[in-house]
Amino acid sequence: DSITAISKEACDYYSKSGFDVIHVPNAIDLTNFPKKATRKFENQIIYAGRLSKEKGINTLLDVAKRLPAEYNLLIAGMGPEEEKVRSLANSKPNVHYLGYQSKQNVLSLIRGSDLLIQPSLEEGISSTLLEAMGCGTCILASNIEGISEIIENEKTGVLVEPNNSNELLNKILELLPKKEKRLRMAKEGIEIVKQYDWKVVGKLYLDFYKSLLN
Repeated sequence: DSITAISKEACDYYSKSGFDVIHVPNAIDLTNFPKKATRKFENQIIYAGRLSKEKGINTLLDVAKRLPAEYNLLIAGMGPEEEKVRSLANSKPNVHYLGYQSKQNVLSLIRGSDLLIQPSLEEGISSTLLEAMGCGTCILASNIEGISEIIENEKTGVLVEPNNSNELLNKILELLPKKEKRLRMAKEGIEIVKQYDWKVVGKLYLDFYKSLLN
């Protein structure tokens, strides 16, 4: 009868193809977030997600090779590029491959980190970014459709060009010493992410279903 799409990009795409599409964003359950913050290192950066090319893993690894020793990168997840990640982690003491982690562990690690990075080449409305916002963690991510829909550059996070390891590394080095700036953007993110809670999005779905029945 109708179609829902979780991003404005997808909504526009299918609407132009002649479909009746309603935009209902991706959602997370903010009430289910652990309060625990897992901090393993003083300067802690985290990537959490699929280890695949479209997620920008090659960009991430290029950055990791040049990351100063005092900054520690945690990589949580599995995927086809796992061997590359494991190999680098074995050769570089400040790169730590954690493998698969439960959702609660990942959220605790994100909450305990200074920065979450997501160098994706393509993305929808990322649950990981919404979760990082809910955890109060500063975000550094690719400036692509989907991500730019929820992250406003220099307000709720920092956006960089995709597939640009030099810019990504420079922004990491710029942001980590600036705690006040990171906390300011993280605080803005906490306010924005409330509209993506299931209490809000669930009502949008219910209203949508009622409109179809009527």
